[in-house]
Amino acid sequence: MSEFKLMLEKYAELVVKVGVNIQPGQVLIVQAPLETVDLTRLIVGKAYEAGAKYVQVDWDDEQITRIRYEKATDESFGYYPQWHADMLEKFAEEGGAILHIKVPDPELFKGVDSWKVSTAVKAAAIARENYQGYTRNSRISWSLIKAPTQAWANKVFADLPEEERVSAMWEAVFQMNRVGSDNPVAAWRDHIDHLKKSQDILNAKRYKSLHYRAPGTDLHVVLPEGHLWRGGGGENEKGVYFVANMPTEEVYSMPHRTGVNGTVRSTLPLNLNGRLVEGIELTFKDGKVIDYQATSGREHLTSLLETDEGASYLGEIALVPYDSPISHLKRVFYNTGIDENASCHFALGSAYPTNIEGGTQMTKEQLQSKGANVSLTHVDFMVGSDQLDIDGELADGTIEPVFRQGNWAF
Repeated sequence: MSEFKLMLEKYAELVVKVGVNIQPGQVLIVQAPLETVDLTRLIVGKAYEAGAKYVQVDWDDEQITRIRYEKATDESFGYYPQWHADMLEKFAEEGGAILHIKVPDPELFKGVDSWKVSTAVKAAAIARENYQGYTRNSRISWSLIKAPTQAWANKVFADLPEEERVSAMWEAVFQMNRVGSDNPVAAWRDHIDHLKKSQDILNAKRYKSLHYRAPGTDLHVVLPEGHLWRGGGGENEKGVYFVANMPTEEVYSMPHRTGVNGTVRSTLPLNLNGRLVEGIELTFKDGKVIDYQATSGREHLTSLLETDEGASYLGEIALVPYDSPISHLKRVFYNTGIDENASCHFALGSAYPTNIEGGTQMTKEQLQSKGANVSLTHVDFMVGSDQLDIDGELADGTIEPVFRQGNWAF
C-alpha cells in the first residue's frame, strides 16, 4: 500500500471513530463532493466495519449547483424540497449520524447575483429548521470534515504548479488532523483532553465579560449567566461522544444577545456560501450590528445580515490561540471550518443551546430570555491575530488577561 493510501485509510478511520463515532446498528448519511470518491468509499467501509446498519451517500456536484444559478428561473431560488427536509428530520428522529465533507469552492458563485444565493440559502434554512434543531442541540452525532477538490486547491495553493496543488492540500489536511501520527485516534483523544483543560479553566472563571483589543477592534462582550464553554466535542442525547468539526482548535461559548458593544475587524477572508467577503468591519450597539463595511463582497454581507432579525446579533464567541497547528501552516484556506481554527472568531446568528446551562431543554423564547441569540443562520468570521489582546472581567469586577498577543495569558 502506498504512503498516501495508508494516510487516506487512517483518515477515514479517524472520522468514523472520532468524528461521527458510529455505533453498532446506526444509520449514517455521508454528504460528499464527487471528487472525494476514494475517501468516501473508505469511509463507507470503515462505517460498516464499525457496525453501521446502513450508509447513504449523497453526492454533490458544484458544477450542477452553478448551472442552477445560471439557468433557473427566479422562482427557483425561493424553493427547497420539503420532502428532503422531512427525510432529514425523520432520519434524525431515528438517531442517525451525518457526516459532511464540506469544501465549497471559494469562487463558485463569482458573477452570480448575490440575492439568488441568499434566497436559496434562506429557503433551505427555513425548510430545515426542525432538522437543524437536532444538530444545534447535539441530539444526534454530526461532523464536518475536509478533503481536497481541484477548485479549492487552486485557490489555496495558487503559488504552486497546478499539478502539485491537490497533493499539497492533502498534506495540509492530514497534518491539521494529526493523521501522520502512529495512532491518529489516540492522538485526537489527547488533543481533546488538552482542549477540555482550557474549557474547564474558563468555566471555573465565570467571566462576566470579555474585552477585545486589536488594530480596528475595540469590543466589549457580556457573557450570559449560566454560560458554558465547550471544546473538542460533546455527547449526543444518547451519551455518545462525537466531534462536530475536524480539525478543531477552539474553545467556544455564547455572548449575551444584547451585551455586545464596540467595533470589530476581521483578520481573514470569509467564504460565505461560495462568495468571498474580505475586510469586514462591524459596529455593535446593545448587541446589534448598526454599521458595517467590507473591502470586497459587502453586498454578500448585506444579504447575510438581512436573513432575519437574529442575523445582526452574535451567537458564538470562540477562543483559538494564534500559536496553533493550522496557524503555523501560514495559509488562508478560504474555508471557515479550517480558518476558524487558526483564529479567534465570532459567529453572526444562532447560538448553540449547548452553551448555556439547560439550554437544550429550552424553547426559542426561553433561550432568548436567558440572553441566547436565535436565528436561521450561523456564520463564523475570524478576528484573531498576533496583535489580539483579550481581558476578562470576574464577578467581583477584577480585570485579568485572557489573551496576550494572540495567545493564552494563563
